[in-house]
Amino acid sequence: MYILGLSFYYHDSAAALIHDGVVVAAGEEERFSRVKHDNRFPSLAVDFCLKRAGISIHDVDYVVFYEKPFLKFERLLTTAFATFPRSHKVFTESMRRWVTDKLWIKPLIREKLGLDPKKILFCEHHMSHAAASFYCSPFDHAAIITVDGAGEWSTGTVGVGHDTKITLEQEARFPHSLGLLYSAFTAYCGFEVNEGEYKLMGMAPYGQPKYTDRVKKMIKIGSDGSYWLDLDYFAFHYSPDNTLSPKFSEAMGQPPRDPALGDKSLDPFYCDVASSIQAVTEEIMISLAKAVRRRTGLTNLCLSGGVALNSVANAKILRDAGFEQIYIPPAPGDDGGAIGAALWAYHHLLGKPRVPALGHAYLGSEYSESEVGDFLKEYDLNYTHIDDDDRFYARVVDDLQAGKVCGWYRGRFEWGPRALGARSIIADPRRAEMKDIVNAKIKFREAFRPFAPSVLGEACEEYFELPNAMSHYPARFMLYVVPVKEDKRDVIPAITHVDGSGRLQTVIKETNPGYHRMIELFGQATGVPVVLNTSFNLKGEPIVETPLNAFNTFTRSEMDVLYLGNFVVERAAKRKIVEDSRFVLRHEGDSVVAMVS
Repeated sequence: MYILGLSFYYHDSAAALIHDGVVVAAGEEERFSRVKHDNRFPSLAVDFCLKRAGISIHDVDYVVFYEKPFLKFERLLTTAFATFPRSHKVFTESMRRWVTDKLWIKPLIREKLGLDPKKILFCEHHMSHAAASFYCSPFDHAAIITVDGAGEWSTGTVGVGHDTKITLEQEARFPHSLGLLYSAFTAYCGFEVNEGEYKLMGMAPYGQPKYTDRVKKMIKIGSDGSYWLDLDYFAFHYSPDNTLSPKFSEAMGQPPRDPALGDKSLDPFYCDVASSIQAVTEEIMISLAKAVRRRTGLTNLCLSGGVALNSVANAKILRDAGFEQIYIPPAPGDDGGAIGAALWAYHHLLGKPRVPALGHAYLGSEYSESEVGDFLKEYDLNYTHIDDDDRFYARVVDDLQAGKVCGWYRGRFEWGPRALGARSIIADPRRAEMKDIVNAKIKFREAFRPFAPSVLGEACEEYFELPNAMSHYPARFMLYVVPVKEDKRDVIPAITHVDGSGRLQTVIKETNPGYHRMIELFGQATGVPVVLNTSFNLKGEPIVETPLNAFNTFTRSEMDVLYLGNFVVERAAKRKIVEDSRFVLRHEGDSVVAMVS
C-alpha cells in the first residue's frame, strides 16, 4: 500500500511517500524549487517521491493532507470576530487567501494530481505532529508532546501512543502559544520570524537570563507546564502588520532591535533578552514534560512540533524530566507533518502494524556517479575522480588537515532542516579560526552562529556530556545541544559554543557508512574523530539539491574543494554557471501573522 502525505500553504511545503508503513521518500519543496520556505503546493516534491518509488500517482492508495482546513477557518473567523474592529485588516487579507485558495484543499489536490477525491484524507495538524514522532519511534508505548505556533486550534498537545493508536488527551489553544511567544521575541530581537528562531537560540548563550521576570509578565505558567499569554502584549491575533503591541516594548524597557543591524551589533541587552526567553521556554517545556511523566508513568517520550527544533531545550528535557528515552523526528516542524499524516492514515486509521523505527534522515534525492560525471563533462569542468573509497576519504582527510573548507555532496539528501553528512560543508574543528572563516567567507551569515560537530557515535561520550549516546535518536538528527567535555573544549574549539556546548550529530556507521568512514580516518590521522559540519548552502539559500546547485554554491563562496560523490573539484575550477544559479528567500516580513493565518 502506498500513501502520500502532503503539507503546504503555511511554512515549508513537503511531500512524503510511505510503502506498507515504511518511509521510502520525503523532501521539502524548497530543495527542488530553490525558493526558501516555499509554501506552495509541493508539485516537485511529489514528482520526486513518485519517481523514487518507481510508481505513478494512480498507484497511490491515499493522499493525506496534514491538517483540517475548515477547523482552521473556524479559528480564524472566531478570532477575527472576537477582536473586531481591530482585526478588520487581517480579517480582510486572510479571507482573500482563504476564500480563493486555502479552503479548497481537496479540489486542489484532485486538480494537481488527477486523483479520485475518495482517496483524499485529512489529519488534524497536531495529530500529524504526534504521528510523525510516535510512529517513527522505536517505542510501542510512549508519552507524546507536541508544541508549535498554531495548528487549527491547538498550539500544543499531550497524549499517549500505544501500538497503532494515538490518543491526544489535552491541548493548549490559540492564541495561547509557546511557539508564537518565542517567535514574538525573535521579531523583537531583530530577526525574521520563521527564519530567525535559530539565530535567537544561538544568540542566547551570549547573554544572561536577566529579564525572565519581564517575560513572565506576558505569560502565566502553571505548575504542570500549562501556559496562557497576556494578550495585551501582542498584536498577532488581530494585526497583519505587527506582532507586538506597544505594551510589549514598554515591559521590556527598550524598543525592538533594528533588523538592519544583522550581526553588526550584539547589544548585551538583546543578548540578555534572548537568554531570558530561552530560559522561560526551557522552564515551560521541562515542567510540561515532568507533568506528563508523572501522569502517564511512561519512561519514553515522543516530542514534535516546531518548538522541538529547540535543541537546547530538548537536551534539558532529557536531563531533567525523568524520561529514559526521547524520540524526535528529523523534521519535527510542519514539513514533517507530511510523514505524520501518511503514517496516521496507515497505522491509526487503517490499523496496519508498526514497522522498524526511522533511524536516519536520508530520504531525499541522490545522483549517481555517472550523473555527476555527465554534469562535470557537460560544463567542461576540471575534476579528479578517485575510484577507491579509502583513497578518496584519505584525500578528504588531507584537505581538512591542511585547513581547507570543503563541500561534501554524497548519497540521498537529508529530510528536515539539518545537514547530516549528505549535503554538508565540512572543516577541521581543531582550528579555532574555522568558525569565523566559515561564517564570514562561506555562509555569509551572523558571526555568532555556532557550528555542529559530527562525531562518530561510538566516540561521542569521550567528547560530549551525553551518556549512552548511541541509544539517543535525536543526537543522530542534530536535535540535542549538550556540554562539550571540559578537557575537550580546547581540542575542538571551532564547534564549541561560547557557553561550552555543541549541537552534536552522532554519525552511525549503518546509516551513513561513507561519512562515518571519512570521520574515522580523520580521527586516525589526528586523534580527533570529529569534523565541523554545517549545511551546504549560503545565507538565505535552501540546502543544495542537484550537482549544479552544489557547484554554484561552491563558486559563490570561498570554499576550497568540492566533493561530488568520488569526484574532486578544486577552487581553480570555479566559474559562474548562469543556469540555476539564483535562489529566492520567501518571507512575509517580521510578523507572525503568516504563521497563524
